[in-house]
Formats: sequence, structure tokens, C-alpha cells
Amino acid sequence: MIDLRFSDGELERQRDHITAFIRERVDAAGADGAVLGLSGGIDSTLTGYLAVEALGAENVHGLVLPATVSSEGNMSDAELVAQDLEISYDVIEIEPIVDVILSTYPEAEGDREAVGNARARVRAVLNYLVANHESRLVVGTGNRSEAAVGYFTKYGDGAVDCHPIGNLYKGQVRQLARHVGVPEELAAKTATAELWADQTDEGELGISYETLDDILATHIDGPLSVAATCRLLEVDEETVERVRGMYERSEHKRNAPPAPVPLE
Repeated sequence: MIDLRFSDGELERQRDHITAFIRERVDAAGADGAVLGLSGGIDSTLTGYLAVEALGAENVHGLVLPATVSSEGNMSDAELVAQDLEISYDVIEIEPIVDVILSTYPEAEGDREAVGNARARVRAVLNYLVANHESRLVVGTGNRSEAAVGYFTKYGDGAVDCHPIGNLYKGQVRQLARHVGVPEELAAKTATAELWADQTDEGELGISYETLDDILATHIDGPLSVAATCRLLEVDEETVERVRGMYERSEHKRNAPPAPVPLE
């Protein structure tokens, strides 16, 4: 494995870089602040800390959006983060909305992926409802690792105005979180999107974040071949090819919807 950790000086530069980015995006839009979803996980927690540092607590509004598959612990952590940051927040149960959607198309009931993605898209609708009402931007919580392999819902958690921590691999998210003072129990917490019961990120991806980060940094974002990556990281070719496959198949998620080239 390789060491992707930042030095203390680099952590401070990342902190300044991201908080400046948040301020610039809000100012450029003429917005009054930010709205973000708080899940109790490390990505949304770090984003909340940085948004408050950038804009002030009075200009950040958190949304805690539990579903029936959400764990009580995660939702409690989400509220504690909002309270610790002293930001305004609302708790809105999304399952009644999902139930109404399924009542209009009951054929999808029981389809774990389709319903899970519907939950993510309902959250996006609520984020934008509040943001539009309060003249704020929706601040995303996605990181570089998950974006690279498409581990997000298109027009769900991917439907935001900016991704402040989108330049950080997952391990770097945890490192910067510790640096800015996020409690260790949150910084070390097992990641889960909670789109269905007992779901974990690494379980669904089929690979640890440490290995994923290393393959992305050396092979997808870096210059090494599959063979060189396998030798350096001591991983098998199948694992590297699986990551490359996820990257290639999810390209459409990272780009605007295509249109035909205009005819001359």
C-alpha cells in the first residue's frame, strides 16, 4: 500500500483551499448561505465543519432526512453534529414520501436498488426545496473516491451545487476530519449510504477504501499500468480491473447529459 496522507502543512492548505472554495461558490451565486444533508457519516460531518468555518453557523442549514432503513445511531449522530456546530436544522422523515411514489408505481416495490435510489432522490428534492426557499446553495458531501467509481445516486446525492470535499480520497477525508476537530468516533465510523437495511459502502463496493484509494491514485488518476499497480500495491489484477470497470461504466454520472452534435 502507499501513503496518501497529507503533512500537517498540507492539511492546513487543504482546509484553507476548501473553505475559500465554499465562500467563492456562495458569493458567485449571490446566495445567502448553504444547505446540506447530515447523515451522521464522516463525509457530511466534515463538510458541515468546513461550511461553518467558511460561512458562519448562522449561514448553514442542516437537514437530517431519515428513512425506515436509517439506523437510530446515525440519525442521532447527525443531530449531534448539527447541535455541536450550532447550526439550524430540521428532521424530515422521507419514507412517507417514498411510499407515495411507490403507490403510483407499485411494480418497483421490493426492488432494492430502485427504491434505494428513490430515497436518495427524495432527499435531493428536499435539499433544494429548503435551499430555494432560503436562497441558499445545496452543498454536496461526495468525496473523490466515490465519484471516481460512481458510488453515488445520479440526481440524488449527486444533485448538488458544489462538492467541497470532492478533491479528497476517502482516507484523506478521515485525516482532514481529525485535523479540524471532528470527534474520533465519527472520523473512524464505518461508512454507509443507508439506502437499504444493513448496507455498508465497502460491502457494496467489494473492496476496502484503503485499497480503492491506492488504485485510484496510482492507476486511474496516476500513470501506472495494471501490472505496475499490482506489483506496487500487491493486489491482484482482477481487483484493479474491477476498479477500472467501475470508473469507466460510471463516466456518465460525472458528466452532463449528452446531446447530439449540432448539424451544420
